[in-house]
Amino acid sequence: MFLSVLSTAGTDPDDKPTPKPPTLEDAQEHATNAASWVEQNWSAWLGIGLRILLILAVAIVLRVVIRRSITKLIERMNRTAQSVNGTALGGLLVNVERRRQRSQAIGSVLRSVASFLILGTAALMILGTFQINLAPLLASAGVAGVAIGFGARNLVTDFLSGVFMILEDQYGVGDSIDAGVASGEVIEVGLRVTKLRGEDGEIWYVRNGEVKRIGNLSQGWSTAGVDVTVRPDEDLEKIQEKLVEVGEAMAKDEPWNERLWGPVEVLGLDSVLLDSMVVRVSAKTMPGNALGVERELRWRIKRAFDAAGIRIVGGLPLQATEEAAADPSAGMAAPSAYASTTSPQSLAASPITPPPNLSK
Repeated sequence: MFLSVLSTAGTDPDDKPTPKPPTLEDAQEHATNAASWVEQNWSAWLGIGLRILLILAVAIVLRVVIRRSITKLIERMNRTAQSVNGTALGGLLVNVERRRQRSQAIGSVLRSVASFLILGTAALMILGTFQINLAPLLASAGVAGVAIGFGARNLVTDFLSGVFMILEDQYGVGDSIDAGVASGEVIEVGLRVTKLRGEDGEIWYVRNGEVKRIGNLSQGWSTAGVDVTVRPDEDLEKIQEKLVEVGEAMAKDEPWNERLWGPVEVLGLDSVLLDSMVVRVSAKTMPGNALGVERELRWRIKRAFDAAGIRIVGGLPLQATEEAAADPSAGMAAPSAYASTTSPQSLAASPITPPPNLSK
């Protein structure tokens, strides 16, 4: 009793009890609890892992298959264009460089869209397997997309306009177009910018979103028109006969027989003036070849008219057939105020007879 009281009195109430060192039994208990927890949750982990692997495998396989299918489709389009290259059909309807750039642009857009859709859907499905609420994420993505769309609306407009221009085949490499802000030959078609080479060799970079209208001078067919100006006293029947002969001969010669898509027609008199008359000649040609056909027509018409003796306005002036009578007074000197009024010169220069002398 006395010893217990002394031990109680010598103990500090603020002192904490000393922790016991871990024993083997405690370690075994912790290991048992961990093993039981793993045993209870391993099936769920395994299911999540297998689901993620399945989603990734399906997404990767689907992406590879779709991209290869798009690539094969583009290669088939290029082979079709190359197979007709060098033939008459290829020269009339197919521009290999145009088809190649157009197919590459379409293939790039389709592959990018397919990859974005497949990988984006796979990412959302993976997040869903972790029981993550996707509603706030989708809402945030929507708000961010709207903000980016308003901030980069010009870029988005250019891109979408370029996609529709390529898909609709409004123009391509080699076409001569009038885009309003610039005109020239198309040398490159991009999703955002179109490159044009002007008449003086300059290169124009035209944003696709800024193009409000496009005039394609290389699609369908072109019209070659030539105005033949001749003198008004020429025989119209003879002029028409020579123009028809020139047109028929030109339609049989190469390479004009392929560039002419219709006969050379004499449309008739376009205007009649006092010193000239204009005969209009027209022909339907390949797209983009009207200028060359017009030059060849002028060359052939000029040679045919020279051979037939038909003179055009602007030729050599007509030679005078009769010489005008000489002026008899041209060799006379002007009479002098001090000369005699009775001299032959004064009488010839002053045919009016002097008045009679009234002093008598």
